[in-house]
Amino acid sequence: MKLTDFDFELPKSLIAQNPPKNRTDSRLLVPQSTIIDSFFHQIASFIKPGDLLVMNNTRVIPARLFGHKESGGKVEIMIERLLNDSQVLAMIKASRAPQIESFITLENGDKAQVIGKENGFYTLDFLTDSLLDLLNNVGHIPLPPYIERSDNQADLERYQTIFAKKDGAVAAPTAGLHFDKKLLASLKTMGIDHCFVTLHVGAGTFQPVKVDEITDHKMHSEYFEIGQTTVDQINQTKKNGGRIIAVGTTAVRSIESAAKSGKLKAVQEETDIFIYPGYEFKVVDMMITNFHLPKSSLLMLVSAFIGQEPMMEIYQHAIENKYRFFSYGDAMLLERYNAK
Repeated sequence: MKLTDFDFELPKSLIAQNPPKNRTDSRLLVPQSTIIDSFFHQIASFIKPGDLLVMNNTRVIPARLFGHKESGGKVEIMIERLLNDSQVLAMIKASRAPQIESFITLENGDKAQVIGKENGFYTLDFLTDSLLDLLNNVGHIPLPPYIERSDNQADLERYQTIFAKKDGAVAAPTAGLHFDKKLLASLKTMGIDHCFVTLHVGAGTFQPVKVDEITDHKMHSEYFEIGQTTVDQINQTKKNGGRIIAVGTTAVRSIESAAKSGKLKAVQEETDIFIYPGYEFKVVDMMITNFHLPKSSLLMLVSAFIGQEPMMEIYQHAIENKYRFFSYGDAMLLERYNAK
């Protein structure tokens, strides 16, 4: 398949720049025999008791930092992942690339040393005993590049799911942003439970596919883990005839990576799984997801899940009906086209 198969024209006015007033105020598109236009707080109308929501509990770290080189030149650091208590992999934006072993001074006077570079990423060593404390002190919420404003105080809460727990993501698992505590509690009383996986979303999630033949694309690697409790819940749900509903593409990629052998297993490892049309899903039956960038690997995943032609019809409907797109935008509830 060609990259042009996954392109579409999106009016800039539909790219959400801010979250809705309340999380569950987002619109919800549900394709059934016809396309249903609903709202996220009504999602219980489209799922049933015995279904299981699988959510990504990664927590977004304040991964964007500003500072200057020893020469005085301005620097913007975008952390890709935490390596240990003091070191990170990061992209650096500067008029001239910083030298290895040079120092970068941050806005608050703290320093980071450039100790290596490989595959476009720098390794930085922060001279601190608590990297997370430093980031929480001086870092900025890493809003996606299509949100054309600076981060603000509200983003500290709203660009984070209510169940975020494990530090490490540099982008939010945005399908989870639509849930609030009241909705989760209501679903649970209806017999719709939830469980968690962890996948630390990297900055590469915003990178468009750049090769004409999509099978030539190489995915960035991300750390994920699925515990035995989650595996047991998923297996029991399947046994009882319930459906596995992945909340977001990161949950899909985690579950399917853990089931690559054909059997779902508890794992802690890296995944670079690339799901595109032709992929046979092993576990996930339904998916909640936002609307994705043209020519992106996430759009290809959705196409694999529901079929390319239905996907393009859904996106055209969303554009015509002025759904809000991307991270702070609206959502879809999709059923796998060949689900039993």
